[in-house]
Amino acid sequence: MSIKKILIANRGDIAVRIIRTCKEIGVKTVAIYSEIDKDSLHRFIADESICIGPNNISKSYNNIDNIVYLAKKLKCDAIHPGFGFLSENPKFVERCDENGIIFIGPTMEQMSLMGDKSRARETMMKLGIPVVPGSKSVLKSKEDAMEVADGIGYPVMIKASNGGGGKGMRIVYSAEDLPSLYDMASSEALASFGSSDLYMEKFIENPRHIEVQVFGDKFGNALHFGDRDCSMQRRNQKVIEESLSPYITDEQRESLYKTALDVIKGIGYIGAGTIEFIFDKDKNYYFIEMNTRIQVEHPISEMITGLDLIKLQIEIASGRPIPFAQEDIQFRGHAIECRINAENPDNGFAPCPGKIESLNLPGGFGVRFDTFVYAGYTIPPLYDSMIGKLICWADTREECINRMYRALDEMILEGIYTNIEFHKALISSDAFINDTHHTKFIENEFNN
Repeated sequence: MSIKKILIANRGDIAVRIIRTCKEIGVKTVAIYSEIDKDSLHRFIADESICIGPNNISKSYNNIDNIVYLAKKLKCDAIHPGFGFLSENPKFVERCDENGIIFIGPTMEQMSLMGDKSRARETMMKLGIPVVPGSKSVLKSKEDAMEVADGIGYPVMIKASNGGGGKGMRIVYSAEDLPSLYDMASSEALASFGSSDLYMEKFIENPRHIEVQVFGDKFGNALHFGDRDCSMQRRNQKVIEESLSPYITDEQRESLYKTALDVIKGIGYIGAGTIEFIFDKDKNYYFIEMNTRIQVEHPISEMITGLDLIKLQIEIASGRPIPFAQEDIQFRGHAIECRINAENPDNGFAPCPGKIESLNLPGGFGVRFDTFVYAGYTIPPLYDSMIGKLICWADTREECINRMYRALDEMILEGIYTNIEFHKALISSDAFINDTHHTKFIENEFNN
């Protein structure tokens, strides 16, 4: 069927991003917003907007009952979940299915499978996909964890089976530390994800984090849209992403792409997804997880391919096949994304909500800024501190770094603290320029 009206079950820059594509392809949009988000840009540029509830996330952006009710009441054909909130919640997909609403994403079964990290790991092993040595399933007890750790050798990493974003995760360097860290990870996992299930992997020290953007459709087509290097991280949160990764050779890249497509074909995946891998010091790569949604960093894949990935999501959800073949996807130039946050790097990266007194956004050739803020907007204290993504494209990586520095230097955002200067220091660091950084670089080596 043709989708004519979409409710966007999200806020911030991704809501704005989805609305923009919908306007260009003639699809009507409904924006939802919490009471404190009444001045957010997404509600003003959508065709319709409606308050979803109070500021509490569970009563607004995570309120499945209210969202589905409004989608039906306002005669929406589909719901786009964006990223975060309900975007990887199988119950949300199920409720959409029960109410005849198209969920723009994978099936409930696919989301459940890949959302459970231990089940996903088991599935990958069955498909012959390389995984980091570790537990074959959920850890049953601390004693079980001790046995697995002894078998693979310390250091090890305990991870929440249903988690992500660094929560419910602990690195264990010795047997003496394991019991207490196991309890801490279990408690954090339960509080964050509603499940205390944990699994274990061998801890790969100072890895590179490289992911592959993939799409599948209902006709068995599976395509990749290149890779993204997300190795510049702080406390397991991505800070800078670039595409294509300068770390791997063309031969390694082709092997990585084949592996990613084997995953998609192996589970019959439908929609947008990201297969995430880590590379060790010898450039061996291992599957770590799959995100069953559009990613924060999807714009850099759009910049090097010239393709609108949100538009493709909507086409696939409408029941159409992917309208091009793999050989039609050409990678041109280099793209870098910096996540601009309302935070104070000089004060432990503490969030800094408040009113934006003045704002000058960078422009020029090859510069894009995805955001939802404007001069006079007050950033609320309740949600993620990211206020936008600065994306730059150029013919070469060196030119792209120079363009990004210029764009960051051009950006003026007064009234709140931001991490703009921090980004300028990062991209001009020898480690980033020479491509010798890794996921622990910021915490262990970077001196701003």
